[in-house]
Amino acid sequence: MMENVHLAPETDEDDLYSGFNDYNPAYDTEELENDTGFQQAVRTSHGRRPPVTAKIPSTAVSRPIATGYGSKTSLTSSMGRPMTGTIQDGVARPMTAVRAAGFSKAALRGSAFDPLGQSRGPAPPLEAKNEDSPEEKIRQLEKKVNELVEESCIANSCGDLKLALEKAKDAGRKERVLVRQREQVTSPENINLDLTYSVLFNLASQYSANEMYAEALNTYQVIVKNKMFSNAGRLKVNMGNIYLKQRNYSKAIKFYRMALDQIPSVHKEMRIKIMQNIGITFIKTGQYSDAINSFEHIMSMAPSLKAGFNLILSCFAIGDREKMKKAFQKLIAVPLEIDEDDKYISPSDDPHTNLLIEAIKNDHLRQMERERKAMAEKYIMTAAKLIAPVIEASFAVGYNWCVEVVKASQYVELANDLEINKAITYLRQKDFNQAVDTLKMFEKKDSRVKSAAATNLSFLYYLENEFAQASSYADLAVNSDRYNPSALTNKGNTVFANGDYEKAAEFYKEALRNDSSCTEALYNIGLTYKKLNRLDEALDSFLKLHAILRNSAQVLCQIANIYELMEDPNQAIEWLMQLISVVPTDSQALSKLGELYDSEGDKSQAFQYYYESYRYFPSNIEVIEWLGAYYIDTQFCEKAIQYFERASLIQPTQVKWQLMVASCFRRSGNYQKALDTYKEIHRKFPENVECLRFLVRLCTDIGLKEVQEYATKLKRLEKMKEMREQRIKSGRDSSGGSRSKREGSAGSDSGQNNSASSKSERLSAKLRALPGTDEPYESSGNKEIDASYVDPLGPQIERPKTAAKKRIDEDDFADEELGDDLLPE
Repeated sequence: MMENVHLAPETDEDDLYSGFNDYNPAYDTEELENDTGFQQAVRTSHGRRPPVTAKIPSTAVSRPIATGYGSKTSLTSSMGRPMTGTIQDGVARPMTAVRAAGFSKAALRGSAFDPLGQSRGPAPPLEAKNEDSPEEKIRQLEKKVNELVEESCIANSCGDLKLALEKAKDAGRKERVLVRQREQVTSPENINLDLTYSVLFNLASQYSANEMYAEALNTYQVIVKNKMFSNAGRLKVNMGNIYLKQRNYSKAIKFYRMALDQIPSVHKEMRIKIMQNIGITFIKTGQYSDAINSFEHIMSMAPSLKAGFNLILSCFAIGDREKMKKAFQKLIAVPLEIDEDDKYISPSDDPHTNLLIEAIKNDHLRQMERERKAMAEKYIMTAAKLIAPVIEASFAVGYNWCVEVVKASQYVELANDLEINKAITYLRQKDFNQAVDTLKMFEKKDSRVKSAAATNLSFLYYLENEFAQASSYADLAVNSDRYNPSALTNKGNTVFANGDYEKAAEFYKEALRNDSSCTEALYNIGLTYKKLNRLDEALDSFLKLHAILRNSAQVLCQIANIYELMEDPNQAIEWLMQLISVVPTDSQALSKLGELYDSEGDKSQAFQYYYESYRYFPSNIEVIEWLGAYYIDTQFCEKAIQYFERASLIQPTQVKWQLMVASCFRRSGNYQKALDTYKEIHRKFPENVECLRFLVRLCTDIGLKEVQEYATKLKRLEKMKEMREQRIKSGRDSSGGSRSKREGSAGSDSGQNNSASSKSERLSAKLRALPGTDEPYESSGNKEIDASYVDPLGPQIERPKTAAKKRIDEDDFADEELGDDLLPE
């Protein structure tokens, strides 16, 4: 037994690395050329000859049997090559595979070399599917249901809600057929509950999107009541949303709370969203105390901008000043979780770093950060404007408190905006002096704030027609910020007011170069070109503005007016039609349409628009006169009476309207009413010759005894009229007599002659305005009606728009800052 135990020599301990340079001569590849057996095996098939025995495909020598206590005997091949696994000179040769790769027993029998088995031919064909089998039908039907659900979702995302609902209904029908077939083939446990859930959920969602709330609620109830669906209780949030849309707030709160109870506490974000819905529902029901509790819980668990703003609204509703202050401080403390702007400043001149910074300056993440910051600033500004007037005794003290809180927060740049908003609040309270004083405080601030304040000051002085001061502050605003379009617009307005239209146009052009969306500058440059009689350029400016402000009545009015000046009535009518589609109750636009149709000879259309204008504004004397003349021309004198009576009420000192009423009575055959009307006119205007002439004619025709009295008065008035005319004529044409006599005559009678002359001229002008004796209606009917068109928005048509710097975003509780789109009266 001990023969096979080999002890290591003691010398090995002295040299740990001995033997590493020794190797078996069999591995010496350099001697292969001298190895006769190897060369013969290469040249002939001697190396591939079959083994001695067919049992063991190995070398020609049989393997010795080794025991656990002995090693294999070192053998050599017939060619002198060491056997596999033998030990020669103390080094074992590496083992190799028993059979080489790609060889099999068939190769030993002399078959061709075919390691890939290509000689066996192609693989047998796959078994054909049996499409008539129940399992295959179920699979195809399930695939079709999934496709319908996907198509329904895609149609909803594209805005085709009707098609989405139809696809959802079709998916529901096919899914029920699928369930029945599956129950017939397999056990009920194999039903695909996930598919059923997705079909029902999609159907309920499409019902809700199409505002079919009853059907949506029924579908959600089917899902919620089925105990086999896991986490179906979350859908009660959707049911609560539907009840909220239906204004059934009590049920909405009930379902929100049920959903809140079924959602585990680990889903913190979902629970916070449901709590926010509950708080908003409490606000809608007027339960502000409960809403405050909900939002305070949210602010303590996961502060957010919306929750903080809603908390301020709730506190404002109950008028609790202290809670408003605390809520505002909580809103200010909400973290924005955005990177600072310093991140986007290149620290070195490395071109690779600069390219990277340029790439991320305006990527989607950066845009999202900007939107979040803008939303936070909007909430804070709106909340400050809301609570500042009520948290202290005066709104000035409240604004000061808000400014101090903002200055101590991360939104320190909003403090200046709050100060400007404070000045605007003074303006709304008509306290212009305080507004000016507040804005003047910014003259020593940085350029951005100084430019904003100077722009507003320029606007204020422009409204007060102090153009010198307005121009001074406009210059200050422009010098502080040359790229401020509002400042350039205000500077152009001051130049426009001084009549220098060419220079004003230059300022407006510069404002548009800095901000092509500055609508005030674009509107004002159109007015400027109109003043310069450059109608084509004015029309081009207003058409560009119309592309931006599609429903602006001012722009439509200006375009129609320019086409009228260009003598294109058809285009003017077309644009006025668009105008009345925007402001259908504008009486001036309707009367202008009537005037244009009248000039085109279309009396029926003209009457329609004049009548509509009269309905909305029954005090326009030109419209009343046109309508009365129209009824007289169409021989409906009775209908004309009401319009002339209206005109006599508007202008009671004008005798012609009452004469027209009497003439209408006479022409319609109501002589007694005409006589009474003439008598009333004679009582009010006893020196009116026309009235006396008609009285004489009527009394003569009727045979009244009063005819002599009226005839005597008429002769006396006519005689007085002749005497006055002779005196006027003699005063003008007299050339005889001495100079002293003329001077004395002039000195004594100058006052009397002048008064008589002026009175006679006024009387003759009044008489010329009266209808003739024989045809009392024709003069009014043939008279050209002067219905000059006035811009429906007042004097804006001839005054440029004033642009004040816009510092406050629009919101639900504060109007836009004065001057953004306001034209001075």
